[in-house]
Amino acid sequence: MTVTLNHTIVPARDHHAAARFFAEVMGLPVLAPAGRHGHFAPVRINDQLTLDFMSVPAPEGHHLAFDVDPATFDAILARLRTAGVPYGSEPGAPDNGRTDHPLCARGLFFRDDAGNLFEVMSPA
Repeated sequence: MTVTLNHTIVPARDHHAAARFFAEVMGLPVLAPAGRHGHFAPVRINDQLTLDFMSVPAPEGHHLAFDVDPATFDAILARLRTAGVPYGSEPGAPDNGRTDHPLCARGLFFRDDAGNLFEVMSPA
């Protein structure tokens, strides 16, 4: 059997707001609430994976990294700029406004209000 990651839980202060923020930046769909009591706000990443945002009292941020093609990277960067969301080229400087990532041709980091650090990397 092939092992495929199906979902992961992403801590949030407000799971609905966090899912909307992430989905809007990344250009992805937010799905209907999930879980026994609707306590997850899932965002579809691809055919196999969802990020399930969940409200928790004191969220500890996670680091989630994504490979994207150049056109998707450009669209994400444009949405970050339009929304005024700080981004940067290094995890220690996610607000330096640069995309000269140390591991790929172009990349960036941005945070949500729960401290989650999202990394977007493009080969060109």
